[in-house]
Amino acid sequence: MVNSTTSMLPKLCSLNTALPVNVEWNNKSVYTGFIKRPSTESLPISSQGIEGDGQGDLKNHGGPDKAACVYSQDHYNWWTDEMKRPFEAGAFGENFTVTGLTEDIVCIGDVYRIGTAIVQVSQPRQPCFKLAAHLERKEMVMRVRETGYSGFYFRVLENGVVQAGDTFEMLRREGSGSTIAECNRILYDERGDTPALRQLLAEPALAESLRKHLSKRLVD
Repeated sequence: MVNSTTSMLPKLCSLNTALPVNVEWNNKSVYTGFIKRPSTESLPISSQGIEGDGQGDLKNHGGPDKAACVYSQDHYNWWTDEMKRPFEAGAFGENFTVTGLTEDIVCIGDVYRIGTAIVQVSQPRQPCFKLAAHLERKEMVMRVRETGYSGFYFRVLENGVVQAGDTFEMLRREGSGSTIAECNRILYDERGDTPALRQLLAEPALAESLRKHLSKRLVD
């Protein structure tokens, strides 16, 4: 008999990794680790990321607050209908292709056990031109912002090993419950010093780079 509780848990459908390579975009060579491929292996994950994975731009990608990029498979059918093309696991440059973890549910500070690791939501994923380059659609960055289907990042609180098929067990919520969707709204649609901005900045688990960026809007 299938355990119904287990079957309803969010799931890691695909574990995707890549080391940086040079690709051509707009007649320029871009060094990027965006072109992820599914792995069938169990892989170690730490504060510095997943074994066998890397980033070409270490200033804006990777690091402790962005150890794993997460994207929901729940969005893939929508993108297929919208763009009239298939989207495979890892198409959005994510390390974790998941089900059951969407931007309207997941909150800054949520802590999960996945495999033997413990991870925490740190911030939304902010799409850059490499998404457009990989999918060969110049409008992709704006479309991701408009839809709110951004994905998000995990930091690693306890090192461990993960593999495709693992389920996510939520352990606790550290913070006031600011969703990734709300964070995206503040980031892209709201301007100035607002109560919503201050509430987001009060989230202890918010990634420091995003906190620094948003803090520029504060008025003394």
